Amino acid sequence: MSTVTPRAPAQSSHPGARTQTAKRAASFVLDASILAALLAASSAPTPLYPHYQDAWDLSALTITVVFSAYSLTLLLALLTTGALSDHLGRRPVLVGALLLEAASMVLLASADGAGALITARILQGAATGAATSAAGAALLDLQDPLRPGRSALTNSIAPVAGMAAGVLASTLLVRFAPAPTVTVYVLLAVLFAAQAIAVTFTAETARAHAGALRSLRPHLAVPSPARSALLAVGTAVVAIWALGGFYSCLGPALVHLVAPGASQAAGGMVFFVLTAAATLTVWTLRCTAPRAAATGGSLAVIPSAALSLLGLHGSGLPAVYGGAVLAGVAFGAVSQGALRMMLAPLDEQGRAATLAAYYVLSYLSMSLPAIAAGAATQHYGLNTAAHAYAVAAALLAVAGLAALAMSRRRAAHNAHNDLP
Repeated sequence: MSTVTPRAPAQSSHPGARTQTAKRAASFVLDASILAALLAASSAPTPLYPHYQDAWDLSALTITVVFSAYSLTLLLALLTTGALSDHLGRRPVLVGALLLEAASMVLLASADGAGALITARILQGAATGAATSAAGAALLDLQDPLRPGRSALTNSIAPVAGMAAGVLASTLLVRFAPAPTVTVYVLLAVLFAAQAIAVTFTAETARAHAGALRSLRPHLAVPSPARSALLAVGTAVVAIWALGGFYSCLGPALVHLVAPGASQAAGGMVFFVLTAAATLTVWTLRCTAPRAAATGGSLAVIPSAALSLLGLHGSGLPAVYGGAVLAGVAFGAVSQGALRMMLAPLDEQGRAATLAAYYVLSYLSMSLPAIAAGAATQHYGLNTAAHAYAVAAALLAVAGLAALAMSRRRAAHNAHNDLP
């Protein structure tokens, strides 16, 4: 196992130093692309859900089970393997997870029913859970002291940019490819295999140390410096990921409920609108104070929920898409604010575990409400389920605002007491 690559001196003219700097830059780009590709694969099935429903006569509840099988398995993987790369190193965890991800894409491409879809999504969730915390931690390992905050920003922007790219590519393939349920997954399988090969040529960024087997016991380990930040912003994280989960698995159905004559592509594009808005928001607010970004994002959830309800009461698709845009703004602002608040005080040890804890909270917030929405849709109809979901998201956002305000007052009080 190789050790941490020494950081090249800033602006050094030594050929060896320039080579090391170039290698670190290439590794950074590769790790960011891995994070983006993993989330692209997670969102790729969204535009295909209506096709699966029509072809195999699946209910809304079944679709949410397919969606949640991925999320819940990812949660289990994060709980067991989230800190593994802190012990074994980033490379072996990433290579194994990427190969497993490629295998799950092959299974998705060959799926012929709900059972096969669920099996493939379980495998995908396991691979994604193992890889996301390792790739995110590797980005933090490669932080450039001349560009502080770049790694945390990339951890925020790569996932939402990946989700946007995945749902857009899948939507376009639904419209133009002869076999949309095969093509997108084959392309992703090839990409993951190529990334696994590329990782083997990179330098290790984390020192291996004992405790790998012990780290596989399900647990959440958030270091003390990050714990208070997670408590302050956690409710807001729950609100925005729950909203994202609704648009991801039931967004296409909502579009067709509001506008029955809308194309299948229109249904898939609603989640693209959300993730594209989230990507732009992360970039736009990159220099904003993280607590202020999280507060503004929580505020955006409330008009987002209101617009979604207006769409159901006669305002049509413009309101639904407007609600998706605001949901994306909320998602981008809260997620990047939360990550910056949690990761800023951490050193190399504990980074992967902290990211794992963040993603556990995120995907739990995304999957469990989505399952509840699918069950409610099955029994009471999508209209009623969407109303309940919008109100719940708004209430969570209000609770998140209260938690952030309390945290701000506590920080100001502590700062005042620390004055001489």
